[in-house]
Amino acid sequence: MTSMMLKNFHRRILISAAVLVCRVGCSIDGVREGPANLDIIDCHTHFYDPERPEGVPWPEKGTPLYRTVLPKHLRALDTFRPLTGTIIVEARASVEDNAWLLDLAKGDPFVVGIVGRLEPGDPSFEKNLQRFAANPLFRGIRISAQVLQKLLERDALADLKLLAAHDLSLDVNGGPETPAVVAKLASKLPELRIVLNHIANVPITDKHPPADWSEGMRLLAKNPNVFCKISGMVESAAKQAKEPAPAALDFYRPYLDVVWNAFGDDRVIYASNWPVSESGADYKIMQRITLLYAFEKGEEPTRKFCSLNALRAYRWIERPGRR
Repeated sequence: MTSMMLKNFHRRILISAAVLVCRVGCSIDGVREGPANLDIIDCHTHFYDPERPEGVPWPEKGTPLYRTVLPKHLRALDTFRPLTGTIIVEARASVEDNAWLLDLAKGDPFVVGIVGRLEPGDPSFEKNLQRFAANPLFRGIRISAQVLQKLLERDALADLKLLAAHDLSLDVNGGPETPAVVAKLASKLPELRIVLNHIANVPITDKHPPADWSEGMRLLAKNPNVFCKISGMVESAAKQAKEPAPAALDFYRPYLDVVWNAFGDDRVIYASNWPVSESGADYKIMQRITLLYAFEKGEEPTRKFCSLNALRAYRWIERPGRR
């Protein structure tokens, strides 16, 4: 074989290798890009406007979060992979804020659902639930683990049964003790779809995940009606370290392993907690961490994580013009 023939042979080998790499997952900065045409629904974003006449009780004035935050601002972010939609989660204890969010979403197909705020046990709960559930964009409510604990102690679950009867979901937010509380509800109301927020806000450090949190997540995941949003990690890591959150996947891997191994491919949900997540890292870094982990699981688990599991949890309705 002549030197020219050998050179052409090597060139063909390199081209074939490059084609193979792109078929199994093209690279960005040496990492896998993951499946093409991903439908990515961010299932935990907060929108608010301090310029509204009634103002906002949160965030506090003078903080970086105290600014108008709307879906157009989310769409304008620099991302690792493009977002195709979002589910808004309440950020205010106001019945009429549910109406404001629904009105915000009305003309914007990017918003596929609203998780609102109603207080179980309030005399007007049923009336308000019927009012908002009439809108197909209203997909459920969120309560704190403390509120849920009080409901369980009083065995006052009638309003949560109403939620299930309307085919709506319940988000629950709280600390590392939350899985045990949610597990009690999940066993009592197996017909209610429940979504744990922010992997129970466990402190993210360079140490091994807390044993009680890990065990709590495993026990909670035995209830098939419970889903878990993988979110809240970068802001937790930054808070613990008192500096910007690490950008490397391996820092978070022990926590991701606990959650994914417990809930499996079918009940983990992509979410950001934006704009709160900005306290730990920008959106691109935050998104890159969880998507790279999902990419390692393969194409089907990635697609489930990015949108299909959320469809099962929230049963949102596809909106014309979303993509």
